[in-house]
Amino acid sequence: MEKRKLTKEDIDKVRDIEGFPIGSDEDIIALSDAPYYTACPNPFIKEFIEENGTSYDEETDDYHREPYAADVSEGKYDPMYKLHPYHTKVPHQAIANYIEHYTKSGDLILDGYCGTGMTGVAAQIAGKNPVTDARNAILIDLSSAATFISAICNDVVSHSIDVQHFMNIINNCNEELGWMYKTKCSQKNLLGDTYGEITSVFWSDIYICPHCGQEFVFWNEAVDYERGKIKKKFSCPLCNSNVTKSECAHAKEITFDSVLNMTREFSKQVPVQINYTYGGKRYSKKPDQEDYDLLKKVNNYQMKTWFPTDELSDGFNTEQPKASHGFSRVYDFYFRRSLIYFSYAWSQCMNNEERGIITKTLFRMTKRYAVTYMSGRWGAGGGPTPGTLFIPALSKELNIGRQLEAAAKAFAKITPLDTRGNVLISTQSSTDMKQIPSESIDYIFTDPPFGGNINYSELNSFWESWLKVKTNIKEESIVNETQHKDIRKYLGLIQKTFFEYYRVLKPNRWITVEFHNSLNVIWNAIQTAITQAGFVVADVRILSKGKESFKQIVSSGAVKEDLVISAYKPLNSTKEKILSGAGTEETTWAFVTQHLSNLPVVIDANHNGKIDIIPERQAYLLFDRMVAYHIMNGIPVPIDATDFYKGLDEKFLKRDGMYFLPDQVNEYDTARIKMDVEPIQFDLFVTNEKSAIAWLYRQLDTPQTYAELQPKFMQEVKSVDRYEDMPELSVMLDENFIQDDKGRWYIPDRTKEGDVAKLREKNLWKEFESYMNSKGKLKLFRSEAIRVGFSRLWKDKNYQAIVDMAERLPGKTIQEDDKLLMYYDISLNRLH
Repeated sequence: MEKRKLTKEDIDKVRDIEGFPIGSDEDIIALSDAPYYTACPNPFIKEFIEENGTSYDEETDDYHREPYAADVSEGKYDPMYKLHPYHTKVPHQAIANYIEHYTKSGDLILDGYCGTGMTGVAAQIAGKNPVTDARNAILIDLSSAATFISAICNDVVSHSIDVQHFMNIINNCNEELGWMYKTKCSQKNLLGDTYGEITSVFWSDIYICPHCGQEFVFWNEAVDYERGKIKKKFSCPLCNSNVTKSECAHAKEITFDSVLNMTREFSKQVPVQINYTYGGKRYSKKPDQEDYDLLKKVNNYQMKTWFPTDELSDGFNTEQPKASHGFSRVYDFYFRRSLIYFSYAWSQCMNNEERGIITKTLFRMTKRYAVTYMSGRWGAGGGPTPGTLFIPALSKELNIGRQLEAAAKAFAKITPLDTRGNVLISTQSSTDMKQIPSESIDYIFTDPPFGGNINYSELNSFWESWLKVKTNIKEESIVNETQHKDIRKYLGLIQKTFFEYYRVLKPNRWITVEFHNSLNVIWNAIQTAITQAGFVVADVRILSKGKESFKQIVSSGAVKEDLVISAYKPLNSTKEKILSGAGTEETTWAFVTQHLSNLPVVIDANHNGKIDIIPERQAYLLFDRMVAYHIMNGIPVPIDATDFYKGLDEKFLKRDGMYFLPDQVNEYDTARIKMDVEPIQFDLFVTNEKSAIAWLYRQLDTPQTYAELQPKFMQEVKSVDRYEDMPELSVMLDENFIQDDKGRWYIPDRTKEGDVAKLREKNLWKEFESYMNSKGKLKLFRSEAIRVGFSRLWKDKNYQAIVDMAERLPGKTIQEDDKLLMYYDISLNRLH
């Protein structure tokens, strides 16, 4: 596509699309680089697809892929990954593994939560030869900051950037403003007034002693300088009382704000250490009178260039800086020197690449930057607390000229590929992608927001205030009390996106969903959104980003790896067959046949010569997927668990507890012969009745007595939910297994298992009926009984009873169980 000039007429065509950003048409046009990047919904998407996409025809389509079943580990130290900071991102090299597996040269890839655009970068570098193997990509994000960064990253990888012009900008800034970063050297052996260049300044909050009411400098009293530690308890310098920081209030001062033409109250901060260089060596000193005079001159400097004066919105992250430090405007976060320098440099930028060098530093180089002790000295390392706007008690002011020069050098390190792949970027909500025709996308890689982990719009407002185009938060998929968005609102927004994903993806193609959250409720919300849209989950793997973050190391509840869900869109013919045969047993086996064909046959993820057990090929998960698919499509489940398990044995081939199609089993048998080892088992934590039964099935491959099982079982029970009425081991054995004449429990034969399953379901239904006949909130119950009850009520179309019972359960129980959530959510929709 040729270069275009975005016009107001173009913008009018897409103004009604959900997520249209907040900003004037003039600012949107100025920020855009059409047709490949627009700071609004991209009006050129359809044309891009016509030029780069291919049409779909099921009769001639010969596409087939199994899910990418390797656990991927990619580091964070590639220059491209580090080019521009963002709150979360997946390394482009990791994404390229998936793209190379699921697509071929020229295919069209979509990412509706694109962040920094790493999916686009991966599409461009995929394959051995980026000129011939590159793919095309459409990147969408609600945030104008994210799409701006995406445009920068994809421009840098596709063609060279003129960094030299930006170095000239830095030189101009230093000529005009270099005086701000000069300090008199403190070395005694120097003659006369010799000045060094300030590299950083440590600033300390001032607090008030709760006992005597006097002010003190936090750095002076709480920092153990020699040992490199901040004391939890320290003494007031005036009354000697032992205090903690949390017991002390911030000291306040009144200053005149010339921007607002009014006085304002802020928490007091004072410089406590100046770090500088002279003659190529580093030195430190306490501020002297000349340094204070310099700060006064900086504060009185009349700025001649524009800077953002936006007011901070109410939000989860803005509460601390507002309450503790009195910040209410974006510019409050900047040290005065930093604001002056950024403003002057921004005024001289000629294009988005140069602005991108500045935005690389804008968010970090604020009063959020904490002073830390590392590698034997104060000030080494440090940085802002990720995912927050937290203002620390000890802040580090950096030399902005030096930081921008380092940023420019980082851009210069990227070697452009001169790829032939094209990337198109659109600023809009992924809940409304009407510009993309149905069945036009070959593959989707997506990294959705994780509930309330990161409040993107609040954090991105720093970048967006400079870009003059802001996020429209109405469609932001997030859990955020300030925005009045709870789990259900979040789920609804995520579902809208996945329905759009399902519409635009070609049948029999794949979606990869990268996910990171330590809360089961968010994990289940994502899974529910995937399945309700119509996708079928085929595999869940691990994507390790490399080095653990600080939060992951110290927080026992943090997820240390990202999970990757692989799901596919069923063939139209399969869906039509199931819908037309609704209520007949044939629909069950039509689904299972397609599902088995899309599952990996042999997995050795750890490359250790041991075949992995594939849970998706085991009977219990095949049954779960079949039931879910029927329910999501609004058709009755035609077969119960007993007949389903019996039918699996009759219609499919079984190896190591897994089921295969006839044309798959030879591949598996050959691999087993070559490896000549037993398949490895996944670790299984016993947390509820269902996982306990699954654990027992694995244990009882070899018959065992109760006495042999009981100590091992107690060792495996990890963390049973407090609402779960966990049956005794003996009860679960009685209900699910058979005992021989030597007292050993074993897995029942399939021909007899039907009777066992029916007896178990009958007992669980009786249990559920007792819940139905009781009143009030249920405080203790068996989740398996609830599942059986919901299943039977669903068959009877008694949606009201499902909703009524769900509302008697703890909210956590429904939200953290994907099966119960599925029944409840759809029943609720049927009633309204």
